[in-house]
Amino acid sequence: MSEGKSYQDLLVWQKAVTLTSDVYKTTGFFLDEEKFSLTQQIKRSAVSVPSNIAEGWGRNTDRSFGHFLSIAKGSLYELQTQLIIANRLDYINEQTLNELDSKIVEISKMTSSLMKKLN
Repeated sequence: MSEGKSYQDLLVWQKAVTLTSDVYKTTGFFLDEEKFSLTQQIKRSAVSVPSNIAEGWGRNTDRSFGHFLSIAKGSLYELQTQLIIANRLDYINEQTLNELDSKIVEISKMTSSLMKKLN
């Protein structure tokens, strides 16, 4: 962790916030009966990613930060799975799935890289 910087300066956090915004916009088009099941689970997974990056940063130790980055990475895989399910249920099309998935993969790689730097 670098002194004087904020978690908001981390590119991975910025990209995770953008992904979360994209997910919220996408789920706004889901069927009304989905608003309180898969939609909410997708939103929780998405918002968990930048939230855990921020929380880990706030713990002020590399070990804690690494732990929360690991949680964020798990949330990315959870989100990825839920979006695949949404696609199979025809809530999102293949293009939207691919666009969101490419962001997930990029953030996952960035998270892994950051975790390696901490070790």
